[in-house]
Amino acid sequence: MRLEHVGRRHGPRGPWVLRQVSLDLPSAALVRVAGTNGTGKSTLLRLLAGIDAPTEGRVTGRPARTAYVPERFPVALPFTALDYLVHLGRVQGLGPPAARARAEEWLERFGAGTHARTALAELSKGTSQKVAVAQALLADPALLVLDEAWTGLDAGARDELDAAVRERLAAGATVVFVDHDPRRLEGEAAVVYGVEGGRVRERAPVVVGPEGRPPTGPESAATGGGLREARREPGARAGGVLTGRTGPGHAVSSSAAGPVGSRASVRIVASGGRPLPARLPGDPLAAPGPDGTTLLTVDAAHSDALLGVLLAASWHIHHLGTEGVRV
Repeated sequence: MRLEHVGRRHGPRGPWVLRQVSLDLPSAALVRVAGTNGTGKSTLLRLLAGIDAPTEGRVTGRPARTAYVPERFPVALPFTALDYLVHLGRVQGLGPPAARARAEEWLERFGAGTHARTALAELSKGTSQKVAVAQALLADPALLVLDEAWTGLDAGARDELDAAVRERLAAGATVVFVDHDPRRLEGEAAVVYGVEGGRVRERAPVVVGPEGRPPTGPESAATGGGLREARREPGARAGGVLTGRTGPGHAVSSSAAGPVGSRASVRIVASGGRPLPARLPGDPLAAPGPDGTTLLTVDAAHSDALLGVLLAASWHIHHLGTEGVRV
């Protein structure tokens, strides 16, 4: 999926929220969008999901099955929780029995099964948010866009949403999310886009310390966090060569084999009692590891999908890391 010189403004003469956004959204990857309040994060997510159309530029390659969880859920709708989900499931192409079964399944998973027959307007904020998240997961979207979707959920439901995100990634989907907690899915994002001043730039993923803040000192230099213009060379895949600018006249580039702060490869040390599955995501390089394990090196954009395949094949994961950074 690609955004080419995309801009968005409110009204024909309103202020520009985003300008000249050009990026290639990686496939089968977790993408985080970061920035302070009011910078345009939600606008970017709505453009990605197809909720809003760009004022200028174009968006191409959006998957046919795309789902979106808004920051605020419209509860004043004439449905019960279950009827609403069944309706949305049918809109997304599920037959009535399948839509009902999936609706009931997701309500139970998020701990809202007892509210299936409750009118949306009578639900608590937390339960309404569970319904909002459930509707996005009904039909196995290829692109899942989450705008503060964890806000208002209890601890169990937040964990369940984390698990659902990983399931979508393992199935080959792309998940784009915004969340106020810097530790949300920490170390799992293949790409982080920062929104600032109406522009979108790619950041190196940052490891967050135990107190919820990025490390300082030598460790912070190792984990990167600087901004690069979110632009990929035409035809480059996720993890390929990126181009950007650190300042006037200073072009930078990086590749998957580069140091931390660039798009890194992920190294997975794993072991299993059976041969590796065929056609592994990302075509990883495999080499003998310590103590009879196997060392797999794969582009970061494919690491989550690869982990899902390995775990599904009953392989044990001993270690997961990038260039010098424990994930």
